[in-house]
Amino acid sequence: MRVMLTVAYDGTAYVGWQIQHNGLAIQQVLDDALSEFFKQPIHCQGASRTDAGVHALGNVAVFDVDTRMPAEKIAFGINKSLPDDIVVVDSKRVGDDFHPRYGAKEKTYVYRIQNDEFCDPTRRLYTYHYRYPLDEGLMKRAAGCLVGEHDFTSFSSIHAQTKTFVRTIYELSVERVADEVQIEITGNGFLYNMVRIISGTLIQIGAGMLKPEDMRRILMAKNRGEAGPTAPPQGLTLVRILYDKED
Repeated sequence: MRVMLTVAYDGTAYVGWQIQHNGLAIQQVLDDALSEFFKQPIHCQGASRTDAGVHALGNVAVFDVDTRMPAEKIAFGINKSLPDDIVVVDSKRVGDDFHPRYGAKEKTYVYRIQNDEFCDPTRRLYTYHYRYPLDEGLMKRAAGCLVGEHDFTSFSSIHAQTKTFVRTIYELSVERVADEVQIEITGNGFLYNMVRIISGTLIQIGAGMLKPEDMRRILMAKNRGEAGPTAPPQGLTLVRILYDKED
């Protein structure tokens, strides 16, 4: 049967989701734990290939397994074999044709910025500390022009491998909660580093290095060199991935 896992993790200690040669990946930890648990080779397919240092509350993975164990019980069993920084929060059976990447209807990320003079050491692994003043009102104005279907070439890494740079952003909000500025973005999919580049550009706008109206110019340029820097990974969390009910 094919099983879907919803996985939460602290990405600090990992090279990202996808198996790589330069360190330990979350996918590798899951594959090893599942293979040992079921006593058969297991390979997970993930919905989002988060980068090194990026976190998740709701990434999705699927795998095929020959077992009589009810799918909803697998989460309880496998968590005993996982490290404390990776937790399977849900498991269920899905159709044999279900694919976690291609079937996703929308994804939501949050980028968190601790905007205070001094870094809070208890949040240093989960927020980007930016000590200079940020005007979230300017950031909010700039964010509005990115909502909708656009060519997001300007906000994609030059190393992105994709057939099209067109994506749709459904919602993009900027809110301040105490000393944190939180950028929440929901779309039908995202290019490599897209959320972090959008966040880095919004930070420059909030800091006064760019104007809110520059965002549209950057979008229309379709040139990575026009956008701001790629914001550091530790501020980014994949919150959730939604699928059609029939999936």
